Amino acid sequence: MEAPATAAPAVDSAPAVGRERRALPFSLSRTGKRLRNIVGAAVRDFGMIAEGDRVMVCLSGGKDSYTLLDLLMALRLVAPVQFELIAVNLDQKQPGFPADVLPRYLASLGVAFRIVEQDTHSIVERVLPEGKTKCSLCSRLRRGILYRTASELGATKIALGHHRDDILETFFLNLFYGGKLKAMPPKLVSDDGRHVVIRPLAYVREADIVGYAAERGFPIIPCTLCGSQPNLQREVVGRMLAEWDARHPGRLETMFRSLQHVVPSHLADPKLFDFVGLGREASSNWEEEGDLAFDEPALSPTASSPLVLHPRPANQAA
Repeated sequence: MEAPATAAPAVDSAPAVGRERRALPFSLSRTGKRLRNIVGAAVRDFGMIAEGDRVMVCLSGGKDSYTLLDLLMALRLVAPVQFELIAVNLDQKQPGFPADVLPRYLASLGVAFRIVEQDTHSIVERVLPEGKTKCSLCSRLRRGILYRTASELGATKIALGHHRDDILETFFLNLFYGGKLKAMPPKLVSDDGRHVVIRPLAYVREADIVGYAAERGFPIIPCTLCGSQPNLQREVVGRMLAEWDARHPGRLETMFRSLQHVVPSHLADPKLFDFVGLGREASSNWEEEGDLAFDEPALSPTASSPLVLHPRPANQAA
């Protein structure tokens, strides 16, 4: 059974949305300002936050969600629209979880928050046999509880702390193991159409979050439920990306940009492009960059990856 939710200050007495400009309860460093601007760009590009939104910030106690809350608090002071923040933590009753850390930290920030207590840990342990990956079931249970909490709070947006590297990892997980070209979208609507989920850290590198979290000295809470399962597929993909980033700086940036420049006519999904009708009316299927099947990729001015091909001189034979 879910324990009564707690909040301090009470969510219902949180300041109303208005034109108030308050100082941050922490000092925003040069790094913090740069990351705030990157988050602002993602929020603008994907229309994540609108005037009067009540944004529920999901806080796990990890570096990503702490950084997310910080940067949204900083963005709120300079954004052209006014919005409200409510931090929410789901205490899943994992063994050893320090339940006092987040309430104390959030109270020190003066941000409205709610702690939701529900023992999903016991459910996962009971349902799944020993050795089975727990992340999928845990995620489904957590998502349902957070959606319900968002409805109770009247939240118009649900903000998650997934960053650029998470999005790339998900892309490769789906590519290698799921047979899909699919990643984490920066903004999505839930299956029932009732909730809008946003990922304001979509443009932020994990390495920058690591540095910022160390700078701020967040009271990090490790996830022992997930961390107790080594050799997960996501960890394997994460190590692959980290190795690429170390050996070929700029490669991850190039890969992420590719997710923003998709050419359906040069893939193989007939649901996205009318291959059957192609050629019947030449003009009807034309799209920009469509007739470049044998062209070499353009070289980014900043790219250093050996996989990027240089254009062939005009006088050089094929």
